[in-house]
Amino acid sequence: MAVTDRPNGRNQLRVGRLVKAHGLKGALKLELYTDDPAGRFVPGAEFTLQVPEASPWHGKSITVREHRVMNGSSVVFFEGVDDRDAAEGLVKAILWIDQDDSEEPEDDAWYDHQLTGLDVVRDDVVVGRVIRVDHLPAQDLLIVRPASGSEIMVPFVAAIVPTVDIAAGRIIVTPPAGLFEELAEDDAPTDGPAEDAAEQDAPGAD
Repeated sequence: MAVTDRPNGRNQLRVGRLVKAHGLKGALKLELYTDDPAGRFVPGAEFTLQVPEASPWHGKSITVREHRVMNGSSVVFFEGVDDRDAAEGLVKAILWIDQDDSEEPEDDAWYDHQLTGLDVVRDDVVVGRVIRVDHLPAQDLLIVRPASGSEIMVPFVAAIVPTVDIAAGRIIVTPPAGLFEELAEDDAPTDGPAEDAAEQDAPGAD
């Protein structure tokens, strides 16, 4: 989960992602990035949509009609989304809500500008600096600039970024082999640990 600055000076909080259509009446299963789904997804709550520019929903907002928990999963209905075809058009959309400056931040949530500029530390050694945060449909990425070489995309998940210490100006990383250095061919992993770790819940960035 992450909070990002908007050009107009307001802040937004990323609170969920629509992962798949559910049933025939326009419902969508919801991946939550908020600690307070009951408070966020009340009837009438309005969200800004992050979708590709080619989507008919680009630049639009959407309003909650109903939120339920079904078989342990969050399911949401929206105004104007009344059948499965309409719901399919929203799959992978990310939901953002305006964040009141007076509102207490949720646990494990940071502003982009708080993360940008932090030192990236592995095994007590600074290996780079965060230059920006990219918000993708599946997860957030910390874009890290090392002392030399190309920018590195670090999945912002607990398995790889266990600690964010704003006061100390650093984040601690425990990356899989090969993320911050080239591997010899014999050492290259056969599986995808970074991809596996990236599917876990994020500690922060939006």
